[in-house]
Amino acid sequence: MNLENIIKEGSRILKKNNIHSHKLDAEIIISNLMKIKKESLVTENKIDISKKIFKKYSDAIKRRSKNEPIAYIIGRKEFWSRDFVVNQSTLIPRPETELMLYKLVNFFKNKSINILDIGTGSGCILLSILKELNLARGTGIDISAKAIQIAKLNSEKLNLNHRAKFNIFNIDKFYNDKYDLIISNPPYIPMKDMKNLSKDIKNYEPLVAFNGGFDGLDLIKKVIYKSTYLLKNNGLLAIEIGNGQYLKVLSLLKKFMFREIGKEYDYKRNVRCIIGTKI
Repeated sequence: MNLENIIKEGSRILKKNNIHSHKLDAEIIISNLMKIKKESLVTENKIDISKKIFKKYSDAIKRRSKNEPIAYIIGRKEFWSRDFVVNQSTLIPRPETELMLYKLVNFFKNKSINILDIGTGSGCILLSILKELNLARGTGIDISAKAIQIAKLNSEKLNLNHRAKFNIFNIDKFYNDKYDLIISNPPYIPMKDMKNLSKDIKNYEPLVAFNGGFDGLDLIKKVIYKSTYLLKNNGLLAIEIGNGQYLKVLSLLKKFMFREIGKEYDYKRNVRCIIGTKI
């Protein structure tokens, strides 16, 4: 079977299983298996596919038919124009998380800073910032040993081992060092809303990375509180937050003597990130 027909068949199966991005997903899977750019599929569409590739493709299509995210099937996700290794131990990076990086990178441009990433997961936030700020160094912490393994792997791939450290730590027990910048994308989904998450999230992604407790603010409160001890004077705290949480998080920042200096909106005009500094 040639490439064109394989894509059509995979797309048909996915569409039958209510996968809305059926054609795109079929193309991503086969291009990944063949190690070619997706754009090349048009010019290479008459190539015959080996039995080995076809078997792997069929298995991947079955996985996607059950709503398993594409990122887990191909083992990577693009973030800040770079590919990061991901698996079911790590949250899949979202494009809206990139929004807070622009302001932070510009703010600390050409400065030598020490960064802490709380709940680092795949390490994509910290590593992306370090790639932009050559004088910076940083530490990523997470309660998941498997997530830390993935973060270390991504650090190696990006040649950042000399500037990035990743450790298994609960934020409650972390008192190491002082930082110029603390970043966090903590769990912020209220417990009552967890049941409304899509199947690809509920069945595959680590739910601990979403569950923000009763009001969605459990981990956000901890990050803000701990930052009062861990942040240097005039340092910045940048937190990703959920829909409708802006005013509550702003109130928490004020309570712990932080002043808001910026916020970033997502593509639906919700406040997605809030940046503060210690008063």
